[in-house]
Amino acid sequence: MSSSADSSQRGLVLASRASKLARIQTDLALHAFQSAHASHNFSASYITSEEGDKNKTQALYLLGGKSLWTKELEVALKEKAADILVHSLKDVPTVMPEGCEIAAVLERASPLDALVVKTGKPWKSLEDLPDGSVIGTGSIRRVAQLKRHYPRLHFMDARGNLDTRLNKLDAPEGPYAALVLAKAGLVRSGLEHRVTCDLVAPQLYHAVGQGAIGIEIRSDDALARQLCTIVTHWPTHWVTAAERAMLRVLEGGCSVPVGVTSNLEIQGERSGTLTLHGSVTSIGGEVQVDYRMERAVESLEEAEKVGIAVAEKLAEIGGKEILDEVNADRAKRIGEDKSAEEKKKLEAMIEPAAQAQK
Repeated sequence: MSSSADSSQRGLVLASRASKLARIQTDLALHAFQSAHASHNFSASYITSEEGDKNKTQALYLLGGKSLWTKELEVALKEKAADILVHSLKDVPTVMPEGCEIAAVLERASPLDALVVKTGKPWKSLEDLPDGSVIGTGSIRRVAQLKRHYPRLHFMDARGNLDTRLNKLDAPEGPYAALVLAKAGLVRSGLEHRVTCDLVAPQLYHAVGQGAIGIEIRSDDALARQLCTIVTHWPTHWVTAAERAMLRVLEGGCSVPVGVTSNLEIQGERSGTLTLHGSVTSIGGEVQVDYRMERAVESLEEAEKVGIAVAEKLAEIGGKEILDEVNADRAKRIGEDKSAEEKKKLEAMIEPAAQAQK
């Protein structure tokens, strides 16, 4: 696919994961591109993430970096089977593969997390839940922060698409009293009626990029970049770029208990005051550090510098020690998982041999 002068006739393929929510978000992106560029032909393609979509048993915390949701898509992008990737921005690694970039971000929906209570139960908030109630979430960030505020509640991993998780929640004999989910995904899926209440900071700082749809292209694709300039919502792009810059400095590529709130107060055609409040929480919720910065910005690069400055301050006041402990815990648990898996394989080999000797 060429980006030469006659490329105005080129059709462009938007690709995403194959989940129901990913398809909904791709439709939103497809509509944005078609509305902005009626002379171009856009189509959609869907790719199953082998690790992210198929491994629904192991905790996300132990599955590694966010690339498990994006790498098959990026192979398609690099091989030119796709031209534009559509992502939930919260799932996109903060360090992009060589030759790829986030070229646009659509206008953000709510970045908040939401509490969803089992159907038929009267509870209206986390405070209402009985002691020992089980909350389902696969996010180490959510668990760490909520343990800090609600040590009397229990937390259990909950995987699968939205419908699967809600079915597990509502099962009469199921273990969950409630789930914590991204509000934007519920709203986009037509499930806003399931939101019991919003969870806001300082109760719960949301995930970096949550609620935003990111558009990824090949860095050498001039046409795709040109088309992206019109569909991007620059205030969302600036704010999420600041959030991602903060996380990039802190995380080292893995899932970490880092939360954020942010806001851009627009004060000119391309300027405003950016407020970024980041937090880092220990796994058990015993310790949390947070830092807030407010600064005038006039470009994407200046917004990213705010994120970097917040990250450096968080690391300085205790965030580095917390994240070192998180990474040590992850390494230990991955090692334990591998040992248990090897033990099962060995037992599976020994059992038939023992039966044969009888």
